Amino acid sequence: MSRHPLHPALVHFPIACWTLAVVADFASLRWGEAAWHWSAGLLTAGCLIALVAVIAGMAEIPRVPEGRAQRTVNLHMGLMLAAFTLFATRLLLRIEQTQPLAPDTTSLVLDAIGFATLVAGGWLGAQLVYRHGVGSDSPRA
Repeated sequence: MSRHPLHPALVHFPIACWTLAVVADFASLRWGEAAWHWSAGLLTAGCLIALVAVIAGMAEIPRVPEGRAQRTVNLHMGLMLAAFTLFATRLLLRIEQTQPLAPDTTSLVLDAIGFATLVAGGWLGAQLVYRHGVGSDSPRA
């Protein structure tokens, strides 16, 4: 396990959960509660697993080579922190006494911005792996 980074294995879960939550919220415009009913659970699972992924990512930072890869890590972390904050805010704004509420305009705006931020941060994460070789036996600088 020490040679295989945990962070890349974990990040797929919050990405999937948050993406499906956004889809559920926007689908609710057509199908109502049958769609948005799933959103709060998906957002909660995404946020909880993201916390574990963050801890794993922070533990792996010392292995990132200096230079371009390190700058990419910093941008990736900033965008993913922003995405986490947007999705957590979206969740907390639409919960009342532990019951989820239907998405409103603010929720959908947070969803859209959060998803765009998630895509940008995820793209940078892929750059770290595939361009810079972070997490492989032969980093590319």
